[in-house]
Amino acid sequence: MIPNQLTVFFMIIYLLESLTIIVQSSLIIAVLSREWVQVKRLSPVDMILISLGVCHFCQQWSSVLYNFCSYFNPEDEFWYIGIIWEFTNTLTFWLTSLLAVVYCVKVSTFTYAIFLWLRWRILMLIPRLLLGSLMISCVIIIVSAIRHYIKSQLISTMQLSGNNTETETLKAFLEKYYTHQHLAILFIPFLLFLTSTILLIASLSQHLRQIRHHNAGHSNFSMKAHATALRFFAFFLTFFTSYFLTIIISTKYILTRKSSWFWPWETIIYATVSIHLTSLMLSSSTLKKGLKVSCNGPKLPEALGTTRP
Repeated sequence: MIPNQLTVFFMIIYLLESLTIIVQSSLIIAVLSREWVQVKRLSPVDMILISLGVCHFCQQWSSVLYNFCSYFNPEDEFWYIGIIWEFTNTLTFWLTSLLAVVYCVKVSTFTYAIFLWLRWRILMLIPRLLLGSLMISCVIIIVSAIRHYIKSQLISTMQLSGNNTETETLKAFLEKYYTHQHLAILFIPFLLFLTSTILLIASLSQHLRQIRHHNAGHSNFSMKAHATALRFFAFFLTFFTSYFLTIIISTKYILTRKSSWFWPWETIIYATVSIHLTSLMLSSSTLKKGLKVSCNGPKLPEALGTTRP
């Protein structure tokens, strides 16, 4: 298939976005891995961020391979590459919802017993929750791989028998089943993310109103901190919701047929991913400090191998 000029333009934009996401993910992995080696521990947020970095790195490579292979070889099915993308995408949704829960527990000002208990236990629970997210994603992908295998076997059998009508009917049914399955799989973690983030924004807004009501000179810094946090979480909510909606629309209307909107839509999807990753990188003090050190180079005492007092 020979693409036209407009398609080539969007392909280039998509590749540039993919490169940006891969570099962003690599930076997250490199900086947090170095911190892990040096300090021997990571905060709950950084544990999730390094897992998200690995997910986005693998997801973007699988996206590039699958999109270009399936576009230039439409007769072949590259479902095994698609499975990798589906696995990393599902895991990304669970990890992002887990990140929202951690933010909600640690940052919100709620004094309910469940919040106080979670705030006390969250550091110990994070490794188990990460493992649970991985196991859920693995189970989903095993089911998806079995479905792809059965689909390919059934269609091959029906094509050999020459029954094209039944083959097309089976294809349409399996595609419809896949769409509903994909919607259900992503909606559950997204609902958890949405609930946690809205609760957090509501808590911060309420606390900011209280600070303003009892405003004094010493509370100006607290007001600025709360306002900054509110803007970040509103940004976080907006762009992850945008990613969810673009994935759903893509699954339901575009990826089922290679239309002229395929590549423009891919650029929209991964633009939201890149912006979302940027917001996550700015949310971690460890990442910001590590990136600043990487950009500025080592300080003089460290460069000379001396020890700080």
